[in-house]
Amino acid sequence: MKTFKMLSMGLVENDDVTKFPLEDGIIINQENSHRSWVLEMLMDVAYEEKFRSLMESGKIYDVKVVISYPENEPATFEVGIYAVKQIGDHISVLMKGTLKRARRKYAETLLSELLEDGLEGEELLERFESDMRSRPVLRKDEKANG
Repeated sequence: MKTFKMLSMGLVENDDVTKFPLEDGIIINQENSHRSWVLEMLMDVAYEEKFRSLMESGKIYDVKVVISYPENEPATFEVGIYAVKQIGDHISVLMKGTLKRARRKYAETLLSELLEDGLEGEELLERFESDMRSRPVLRKDEKANG
């Protein structure tokens, strides 16, 4: 098994990504035949109701997770939520799932889409820098998931 620090987590619902602030997080590659991963997050107790309802639905969700370094591209996982436990002023959320697909280069795809939109010069640079920070869902991702 290999463990990694989880820096951020965004829940994909429809075409929107809702980011949840983490107090702490860990992600474990179980390196088994099912290629399964375990993700555990510690977050504010204010999110308990949201994650309990997600867990109770029994559905599989896509989450985008930044691992180890803030500049890393988010990895997309398909996960089920297995446990939500209160720990003081926080909750622990345990998810299990698989890496959805090999990550492609977010920056190159974003740049391609901005060029397709006709942006250039300073406007292109400003939008590229802004979108690299906010990481919107790309059109190519929407088509792949839609």
